[in-house]
Amino acid sequence: MSVYLIIGIVIWIYVLSLLKRTQLAAFSFIWGSVGLFFILIAFSNRYWIWFFTQAVMKGVGWIGNLTQMSSTLPKYSIISIINANSPVNMVIDYECSGVIETLAFLSLVFFFPIYSRYEKLFFSLLGVFWIYLANVIRLLLIIIIVHFNGGQSFFIAHSLVGRFVFYVLVIALYYLVFTSSQLSHNIYYTCKNWVQHLIRKRRMSK
Repeated sequence: MSVYLIIGIVIWIYVLSLLKRTQLAAFSFIWGSVGLFFILIAFSNRYWIWFFTQAVMKGVGWIGNLTQMSSTLPKYSIISIINANSPVNMVIDYECSGVIETLAFLSLVFFFPIYSRYEKLFFSLLGVFWIYLANVIRLLLIIIIVHFNGGQSFFIAHSLVGRFVFYVLVIALYYLVFTSSQLSHNIYYTCKNWVQHLIRKRRMSK
């Protein structure tokens, strides 16, 4: 671990404790979430990048193989898009893995003052799954467009259509979790009641 990273973490914790003691909730939220994001980015070593990349490739690869539109090379993190002329190889790198968006969301949820601990856990899991699906949908759109339109459409599919759809879905998640508090609380309590109902039903059946 870098000495500068250790010093940065110590300073972050100290300033965060000062903000907590002075009850400056807004500044505590901003300082805490931004600092935690950079700390998590610093700790997102190759293993986590590999994990996120392989998870995305598994989801995309299964559908691609089923539809015969693409094939995957997990060892090299490559998705080969099949089209009538020639295959297009798309490398799933750090940016495409969804690590950055996932860590940013988790950092915000962790310091969001409205939710309880259980609600933060619930929305953290929901956010990770949501961003994962959004990334899979983005890559599937790229595969479909390139498969039917050829390699010349890759730039439009990847840089315009894919990113637009992905960030629209991510913005919808942010709106649900951080803006529409009434809706988010309703979703949380609905899921909570459903889980409790399943647990009670299982206990009664024993």
